[in-house]
Amino acid sequence: AVLAPSSHNTQPWIFKLLDDRVELHADTSRNLPVVDPQRRELVISCGAALFNLRLALRRFGFEDIVELLPNPYEPSLLARITYGDRVPCTPPIERLFRAIPHRHTYRGEFDSQIVFESTIDTLQSAAAEEGAWFQPVFAAEGRAAIAHLVAEADLIQMSSKEYRAELAEWMRPNFGEDLDGIPGYALGLNSLAASVAPLWVRFHDGGATASHKDADLINRAPLLGVIGTPNDTLGDWLAAGQALSHVLLQARINGVHAGFHNQPIEVPAFRSRLATLIHRPGLPQILLRLGQTAEPRPTPRRPVDQVLQFS
Repeated sequence: AVLAPSSHNTQPWIFKLLDDRVELHADTSRNLPVVDPQRRELVISCGAALFNLRLALRRFGFEDIVELLPNPYEPSLLARITYGDRVPCTPPIERLFRAIPHRHTYRGEFDSQIVFESTIDTLQSAAAEEGAWFQPVFAAEGRAAIAHLVAEADLIQMSSKEYRAELAEWMRPNFGEDLDGIPGYALGLNSLAASVAPLWVRFHDGGATASHKDADLINRAPLLGVIGTPNDTLGDWLAAGQALSHVLLQARINGVHAGFHNQPIEVPAFRSRLATLIHRPGLPQILLRLGQTAEPRPTPRRPVDQVLQFS
């Protein structure tokens, strides 16, 4: 579960182990109040961890019984997961489980190989199984319009001192003891650049550079895809997170990695524009760029004992 993706690699989850169940709680101390004031991305991140935990239960031969949002008076409690009957592990579950440690976010340019239609169909089915949808973007004009949205959103976000300060707070050197955040190597930075990058980002508006880079990455990506949900409730965010993890693991099985470009969803005025561009009822939750590359270096994770509590 702790190998799930999370915004800025904040890893905003806590697991409470009880006699016959595990509770998944949101760790709101790891929220990003500037970029994620409603905690939407925090809940999506927790949903991704929930899917990995469910997958592990099934891999080790147990039915996963999940109760979402079980207590309205305890808003941090997102799910209860109970061990069910013994069930055999199927080959598809085994493949998904084995993909978990090989799924890493990639922020560079992908190789030029296409993503096959059969893979795209698999990603759509994976999202649908979790109550969400995956909408690929094929048309050149749609891709260009999305690239323009991302570039505009970059300019808006990076012009904010508060946004830059929050981002800098989660940037990490290449060699250090931090077990969360974004190390410089994940951004393509050498050790010297990684050590000064947080200070540079905090006091320098790099929106123009970021917007050009991100637009180019999107225009060159073999595949763009949007994960969305029918509505925008806590339940929808959890569904989006579970769909995200399922989609990314299926992509990895098929030799495909992904990078995130959620800027147009994080800027409220642009979210509806993205929804219009993809011609899909519902609300976009995650914007992904997908393609093939050598396996990226993983970002650090907190050990289980730092996120596990006993009751």
